[in-house]
Amino acid sequence: MTTTSTEPIADVPATRRRGTGTRVTQVLGVATVVTMAWLVAFGLGFSPADRDQDDAVRILYVHVPTIWLAYLAFVVTAVCSGLYLFTKKHSLGFDRVAGASAEIGVVFMAVTLAVGMMWGRITWGVFWQWDARLTTTALLFVSYIGYLAVRNLGGSHDQRAKRSAVVGLLVVLEIPLVHFSVRMWRSLHQEASVLDTDGDIDMDGLMLFSLFVGVVAFTLLYVWLLLHRSRALAMQDVLDDRGLDAALEARRAEGVTR
Repeated sequence: MTTTSTEPIADVPATRRRGTGTRVTQVLGVATVVTMAWLVAFGLGFSPADRDQDDAVRILYVHVPTIWLAYLAFVVTAVCSGLYLFTKKHSLGFDRVAGASAEIGVVFMAVTLAVGMMWGRITWGVFWQWDARLTTTALLFVSYIGYLAVRNLGGSHDQRAKRSAVVGLLVVLEIPLVHFSVRMWRSLHQEASVLDTDGDIDMDGLMLFSLFVGVVAFTLLYVWLLLHRSRALAMQDVLDDRGLDAALEARRAEGVTR
């Protein structure tokens, strides 16, 4: 039993068993660590407190970048889903990037909701309100958890890719609803933090710079995670295929012995 289960893994080249890292991902990893440290220094140290929200405004430097990167991740999922469905090649590489990006987007969305609830407790006195922005954000979060569930329904790689691509193209339509919910309905949630209603920048220079550092740091983190996770999914597909081949071969061997 042990010999059979380890054979597919043993067939994988040693260079692939070492991991999914490359020179590019190593550089990205270092850059991510540096910018994250930079964000902590500016977000907690150099950036001033807000006139109205005092030190609670520092949550902004995580809250805003994570929601924007979640949006980006879900858009990448939709684009890759469309490329899989509407190109002749139907490359599973597009499907893997779509799945990896959705997983990362769900994590970033969870962070957004968590820090948003902390911010709400400080400013509103409660962790949660059934506010338009909060409710639509929670709906988007649950929708992409559903997308990930659809990816794990079983079947061949192509079946997984087709059904998840359709769902990926549908759920991305919720993003405009979330983003413009503050203007579409009465909301406790504040509007855009950087630009005012006239389109002018309405933020202290050092606070704006700290927010920019946060966006850069989380973007680098997203790209680093995307590269690793998409390669890990490719390796998993290879292992699944080899495992299926081994199972079929064992079945054929049973037939011969009988």
